[in-house]
Amino acid sequence: MSDFDAIDSLLASVGPEAALPAPEQRLRLREAARLSKAQVARALGVSPSTVTGWETGRDPSGEVRTRYAYLLEGLRERLEEPEPEAEVEAEAEPEPEPSPVDEAGDDVESLGAPEPCVLCGRPARQRVAGFAQHLDPAECETAAAPVAQDPVAAQAPQVLAAPQAPARTANESAVPRATHTPRTARPPESANPPTRRAFQPPRPEPSDLVTQAVRGALAEHHGDVEAATAALVKRAIPDAMRLLDESRKGARYDIIAHPWIPDVLRKQTAKGADQIWEARPKWTRRELPPGEHEVTALDINGAYLSALKTHLPLGQLEHSTGFAHDRRRAGVHLITPPVWEHEDVLPNPIGNREEPGPLWVTEPTLRLLQRLSGPKYGLCEPPEIHESFTSGATENLLEKFRIALKDARDAALADGDEVTLEYVKAMYSKFVSTMGESNYNRELYRPDWMHIIRSQAFANLWMKAYKAHDEGLAVVRAMGTDELHVIGDWRKVFAEGRGVTEVKVKDTYTAGAVDGED
Repeated sequence: MSDFDAIDSLLASVGPEAALPAPEQRLRLREAARLSKAQVARALGVSPSTVTGWETGRDPSGEVRTRYAYLLEGLRERLEEPEPEAEVEAEAEPEPEPSPVDEAGDDVESLGAPEPCVLCGRPARQRVAGFAQHLDPAECETAAAPVAQDPVAAQAPQVLAAPQAPARTANESAVPRATHTPRTARPPESANPPTRRAFQPPRPEPSDLVTQAVRGALAEHHGDVEAATAALVKRAIPDAMRLLDESRKGARYDIIAHPWIPDVLRKQTAKGADQIWEARPKWTRRELPPGEHEVTALDINGAYLSALKTHLPLGQLEHSTGFAHDRRRAGVHLITPPVWEHEDVLPNPIGNREEPGPLWVTEPTLRLLQRLSGPKYGLCEPPEIHESFTSGATENLLEKFRIALKDARDAALADGDEVTLEYVKAMYSKFVSTMGESNYNRELYRPDWMHIIRSQAFANLWMKAYKAHDEGLAVVRAMGTDELHVIGDWRKVFAEGRGVTEVKVKDTYTAGAVDGED
């Protein structure tokens, strides 16, 4: 093979699929084809938020890049895009102010170029569930008014009547829905109530995705429980991301999935760790009360699932210095922890750390220390904050995601469905463990979230240890996220069961010496 043959071979390996159009062109092609982000995401095996990233500047890689480029090229060939002059004219039009309903998620999309409204035919700048329409009823009024004056039209059934708004749950945000009632003639009140628009079917609950996945896996493997469970656990990460996207629809807050990360959150070496201390407990009581005792090892159910309810930063972390702590923000903090003087009966809230001096901790650890230093507990001095990396935060960012998994888990426990239990456990545990520097989850890169959720689980265990101590039990050991050993009638303190608010017995053993023995 000549030198030029080798070059030709190298060039041939860089196929046309490696080239992608500009992000704005990707958006324009999808909108022109009347495809939603959810449709494209399902075809490519990714989440709608990933498609959003591709259309706002982020590029895919590997095999999915090849398939995405193939899709875009196919759309370009079928749509025969307008000449550049037409595009320039369209772009020259002033863009309207962003509407608050854009926060409702993938069902509502802003269009780069106007399309005819399905209700009145006039140009509309938004698309709802794949159909262009006006979000403001007044914009349809002019075109719809003549219809109301037409006696024939007045007697026609209203096929496109607006759907009734579903009742909100306590956890659902109050973001306006992108629907409105067209001002056309209406049938008498005695007639049948208006029907839901054909292009807006009722949205399934996020937990239904878990049920559908389990049924599909069992059907695919002809009822083989072990094979179905293995298949579900293997795909737990992408399924968790799809469930997260579904639970985020209608949410108030936008999140940054791949923000800039400070050096303290980056691994120092390929196989090393970053500088964040998660305060993982590893504590054993030094001395037991006199005599021989029966110790019960309790298992805390769904520790990481419960820890999804924690203050998570929404955007890119920003640096600050000083002692002040803004409880509307969350992140990581460099602190000097207070001296802990209760090691004989309770574990140190910062975990098993022997080195003195400042250390980087997460939001749950800082808040726990501040709580314990307050007048209610008075167990230590306040921690000293030196610097922080924080962003605006909310405690409910993953709440719908958590509730969907909890509901699926509760239903599986009631039915004795071990397949769903293993699937749900794999979803939330792998979701937490792969959102940092992991090759298994490219859709979300938030090592700060990973550390915060883990630390919240550790803080939750510490509070259970304190509750046991406060109720008169002797705390013997606290380990990891879910292991608490106590002496005494623990059933008066904790409910027994497999629910996330309950505990179950892992083991019982005897400890201590009988009086009079060495």
